[in-house]
Amino acid sequence: MTQIALVGCGLVGGSWALVFARAGLDVTLYDPSPASIDAAMEVARTSAAALAAEGLLNGQTPAQIMSRLKPASSLAEAVASADHIQESAPERLPIKQALYRDLAGLVKPDAVIASSTSGLPASSFTADIPGRERCVVAHPINPPHLIPLVEIIPAPWTDPSVVERTDALMRRIGQVPIRLSREVPGFVVNRLQGAMLAEAFRLVEDGVCSSTDIDAAVADGLGLRWFFMGPFETIDLNAQGGIADYCAKLGPMYYDLAKEQAAPRPWSDALVARVETERRERTSAPGLDARKSWRDRCLARLVAAKRAILHEET
Repeated sequence: MTQIALVGCGLVGGSWALVFARAGLDVTLYDPSPASIDAAMEVARTSAAALAAEGLLNGQTPAQIMSRLKPASSLAEAVASADHIQESAPERLPIKQALYRDLAGLVKPDAVIASSTSGLPASSFTADIPGRERCVVAHPINPPHLIPLVEIIPAPWTDPSVVERTDALMRRIGQVPIRLSREVPGFVVNRLQGAMLAEAFRLVEDGVCSSTDIDAAVADGLGLRWFFMGPFETIDLNAQGGIADYCAKLGPMYYDLAKEQAAPRPWSDALVARVETERRERTSAPGLDARKSWRDRCLARLVAAKRAILHEET
């Protein structure tokens, strides 16, 4: 039985706890703030009930899930017997560097230490610790109990077997890992998202359309295809002769667009204020938390529907 330790219990930590426990694994949780551990347990408890309502607990009850989660009173207690440590500490380099120095002397020699960091390369906080070869990034897409993708990114010194073990564990618990061959800024998902955000802000700044129109273009257009297939399969199916045919016909147009988009622009205060105003017209500031809950309910139903549809098609 693989033993899991979660270090850092914000929203991501609570979601990770649910992911591992749903897969039948025992999980210890640690955070320097006891209140954060309590919050993570509450996230797991509330989310487990929501998943149960959509049939997404693999036939288990929320009580069974919660019975596998055990708070720890110290870092040493949390990681002492762990085979996999999922670190979700704050995204501040000095904090992670200090934490990894502590972890190096506390974990088992064969334990994997995986970071949930969304942008810091593992090389920036593992360079000087003993056993750095067992450290890797396993970056989830928030919230991981609903969105299964996990980016696995090795540091230059990460042992290939650590990547293999992390990939295998993610598949075992129902996540969908993708592997990067090396560290790149932003990893994959944020690079893709960043390219779209850059163009979205550009279109708004240039007065082409509003942020509401941009959201509709994705939610009611591109997103409906991207919900179950990626961009390469999308274009492969959008030309009679497949992807080579598509690229022959439309490649020059996209190249011209890329040249136009090549000059990056900062998001000015005025531009951000404009989009902020448009967004608050759609969702008031006091309503953001309720809207996030709505998002998660939608995601749960979409995940359930996607599983059913793909099961019927295979």
